[in-house]
Order: sequence, then C-alpha cells, then structure tokens
Amino acid sequence: MRTNLLVSSVLIFLLGIVLADFGFFDGARMLRGLRNLGILTSEMIPPDASVLPVAGMALWETVQMSFAGTLLGFLASLPLSVLGTRHLFSPIISGAARFVAATIRTIPVLLWAIIFVILVGLGPLAGTLGIGAYTVGYLAKIYADLFEGTDPEVIEAVQSTGASKLHLVRFVFLPEGANAILTQLLFMLEYNVRASSILGFVGAGGIGFVMQVYLQTLEYRRLATVLLLILLVVLTMDGLSAWLRRRFLLTTRS
Repeated sequence: MRTNLLVSSVLIFLLGIVLADFGFFDGARMLRGLRNLGILTSEMIPPDASVLPVAGMALWETVQMSFAGTLLGFLASLPLSVLGTRHLFSPIISGAARFVAATIRTIPVLLWAIIFVILVGLGPLAGTLGIGAYTVGYLAKIYADLFEGTDPEVIEAVQSTGASKLHLVRFVFLPEGANAILTQLLFMLEYNVRASSILGFVGAGGIGFVMQVYLQTLEYRRLATVLLLILLVVLTMDGLSAWLRRRFLLTTRS
C-alpha cells in the first residue's frame, strides 16, 4: 500500500514537471486558448451542407483506401507473424521477423504515406500502400505474440502426430486465435479510417486534401461538415465492428 502511494506520488510529481515545462499552468495562455476555442466553434456553426457532394466523394475514397490498405497489411502480416513465432522457428529467424515488424512499426503512417508519395506519386495509391505498410508492422507483432500464447499441450499433441509447421499454423494457431485475429483486424480497420483522414495533407489522397483546403482558406463551416461526415463514418464502423464481433463470438459458442 505504501509502495503504491509512493509510486503514484512520483508519477503525479513527474506529470506536474512535464506539464509545467509545456506551459500547462500558464493561466493567461490557457484562457487565451479557451477564448480562441469559442471563436473557432462559433465560426464552424452552422456547418455548410453545400460541400456534401465533394466531401462525400473524398470520404468514400478515404474509406476505400483504409479498406484496401488494411486487408493488404493483414495478408502480409500473417506470414511475417508466423516467422516471428518462437515455437516454430529458430531464434535467428523469429528474431529477424520481429525486427522487421518493429522497424516497420516504428515509422508512423503519415511518414509511410510521404515515402510512398515519393515512390509512386500523388494520389490514393500512396495512401493505400502507406496504410498497408503500417498495418503490417502492427498486426505482425500482435499475431506473433498471439500464436506464442497458444496452449503448449495442444501444440505438443499435434506435433506428436507428425504434423508439419504448416499444419500447426492451419489447424492449431489460426483456429485457436481466430477471435483475437478478427478483433485486431477490425480494430486496425477502425484505426486506419481515422488515421487516413489526414493522409491527404501530404498528397496521399482522401478527405485530408479537402480538409487542408478548407483550413488554408479559413472555411471553418465547410470544415465542420467534413468533420461531421468523418464522425458518421467512424460511428458506423464502430457499430459494424461490434456487430461482427458479436456474431462471430456467438457462432463460436454455438
């Protein structure tokens, strides 16, 4: 109890130091920020519905980029995660696979988008490839850890029948981790929809380019319309993901 109190006190003290260093306790600055927030909010109301056709098309492109990039990344992450499973491969191979995944994951999705804009040019292809690359790094790590958490008794039982590594993946790892694999895939899709909203800032296609134009021209009412559309898509994705999870889990239990 005393140790927990000490740790909490140290964390709060460190938090205070960091916030003070960033100006969080500067009352005048914070009041100025609140006043600017009120001005910005008033300039965003009411939203300008005249931009719905343009914003809707750009948002649809964002959803397409997220869908394609997530699936590409998912397909590429599965073999990399299998190679990173220490139950199946030597420390050298599994360590190399995990190093590759960590390296990919280190680069944020926005930087990946910039890299692919340089490689393949402006447009949604660069955004799709950027989303796919980031998804590989994230899912490969999650799935490798998931496969390593499989019940060792089940693995030994299947190995005793002379099953190959491919059989272990096909009949043990994938069925045992199906729920978690689907859950992480849906979470990644939701995340990518949100993250890809800003890829247009660097020329990687989608709604970000429209947002950038409205920001630069101070068209905040139009920007509010775009933000509301993004919120609608995110809420729809949340509902769809929850429905898929419930349906899949119920099917498993039945």
